[in-house]
Amino acid sequence: MRAQTVDIQAGMGRILSSPIFRPGGKKLLAKGHLLREEDIRILQSEGLSSVWVAELEEGEIAEDDAVCGVAGEIACGCYEAQLAPGGRANLVATENCCVLVDDDLLRQVNCTSGLVVATSLNFSFAVPGQRIATIKSAPFAVGRDEYDGSLNMLRERGPLMQARPVRQASVAVLYCDPLNGDRARTLFEPVLRQKLERFGVRTHASVAVLENEEHISRGLQHLLRLKPAVILVASTTAPAGPDDAVGLAMEKIGCQIERFLAPVEPGNLLLMGYRDETPVLSAPGCYRSLKLNVIDLLLPPMMARYRVSKWEVACLGHGGLLA
Repeated sequence: MRAQTVDIQAGMGRILSSPIFRPGGKKLLAKGHLLREEDIRILQSEGLSSVWVAELEEGEIAEDDAVCGVAGEIACGCYEAQLAPGGRANLVATENCCVLVDDDLLRQVNCTSGLVVATSLNFSFAVPGQRIATIKSAPFAVGRDEYDGSLNMLRERGPLMQARPVRQASVAVLYCDPLNGDRARTLFEPVLRQKLERFGVRTHASVAVLENEEHISRGLQHLLRLKPAVILVASTTAPAGPDDAVGLAMEKIGCQIERFLAPVEPGNLLLMGYRDETPVLSAPGCYRSLKLNVIDLLLPPMMARYRVSKWEVACLGHGGLLA
């Protein structure tokens, strides 16, 4: 990028390489501003006869063109790209969604010197109008080789992120207690209702059963017939592992146990399985408090009907200390 002084009329359509201030010190136009016809008239009325502008050189692409180009390749799902001042494009959610991020690809894109990308956390829940990513270029221009490299990387390996919509996501809950299932419902339902409301879920189907293999398996089968996005098992006891009543009941109805134990605190005693495509989550102790726990981390992707793997649960350890 080359800077030069030009006549005020010749400045139209060019980029300011330095800010312009009024005599009193108030900023009139910012550095990086693209001069338009109305700007020229304002500058002339302020008594300016020349301006300091930046010129693209061979092998460069303007900052706005660069960030818009990357914004068009970086993601998929329910979002829109919005150009912002200063060589920036923001990605904004257009409906309730779960943000999924390819961490490895994000790091590689950010190793370039021409463009950087910042995103929301992987598995985070976003509402319409919420910014979920921003792309920022180097001032004024990006080298064509760097830009093409980033674009090719995204086209070959992308998308870097998804805004996966959460549409009509129903959550079913099985409350269980060794002596009285309704005791678990009484203890946990007020907290659980507030947790679900954070994700736009106003009502949820539920059953309350005794905590033994036979009753839990029948309760799970009843809830599966409702075809929910996810089933939560809210137990008043902590399991010893997949061999306790909850785990045995899950296996009895054909659940594939995906993961026991999560590197998340609170929520270490997570038991996660799948019956066909429906996830079943048991996380004892996580329904007693509104504090962030493993259920809050896993609900958004599951409500978006994304199949969370045991590897992805293992990856929650970095930042998994929530308390």
